[in-house]
Amino acid sequence: MNYLSDSLVAAVALILSFDREVQLAVWTSLYTACVAIVIAAAFGIPVGLWLGLRRFPGRRVLITLLNTLMAMPTVVIGLMLFGLFSRQGPLGEFGLLFTPVAMIAGQTVLAIPIVANYVLACVKGADHRVIDTARTLGATHFQASVQLIREIRFGVMAALIAGFGRVIGEVGVAMMLGGNIRGSTRTMTTAIALETSKGEFVFGLSLGLVLLCVALIVNLFLNMLQQR
Repeated sequence: MNYLSDSLVAAVALILSFDREVQLAVWTSLYTACVAIVIAAAFGIPVGLWLGLRRFPGRRVLITLLNTLMAMPTVVIGLMLFGLFSRQGPLGEFGLLFTPVAMIAGQTVLAIPIVANYVLACVKGADHRVIDTARTLGATHFQASVQLIREIRFGVMAALIAGFGRVIGEVGVAMMLGGNIRGSTRTMTTAIALETSKGEFVFGLSLGLVLLCVALIVNLFLNMLQQR
């Protein structure tokens, strides 16, 4: 018990000392996760709206595929993108492997199915008369869709937060595509895995505390928006 309490105190002290290694890992995690979730939102929200509002042959197949992608292991996605970005792959000439760009690409692929599925569920539960009313008032289909998004905005926010939580706490894709390079692609999760395996429990614990704080802040932000 003393070991855990002493480690916790040391971890807090390390955070408060603004250790550079901790700062770099936190910055890389936040930067890649934020960029990935913005890109995922640009793709996932329209896909969720499209599947929720349209009826067409093959729709069930696409929804099943989307659900499958949500459950796909991260190492499988990392393996596929590794082959895409490696020197022998189609995009190897661009040298993207083991860079933040490759990590963002992998995290985006992870987040899109989550965002799309959440938005799809929100659209299914929404009152579709919102769109019908907007169209009768002269709104275009795009304007009517925007109005529907406003009605389900809290569900959309929850989708983005769920996607953000998925990518910022992810290890497999970040390790395979980023390479865990100090000062460049080392995230909080990969640093925790590395440092703990080296016996640096205090350093790993400090990053774990920061990761918990990030999750807490994001959820408090969502609750604040819902109350307003």
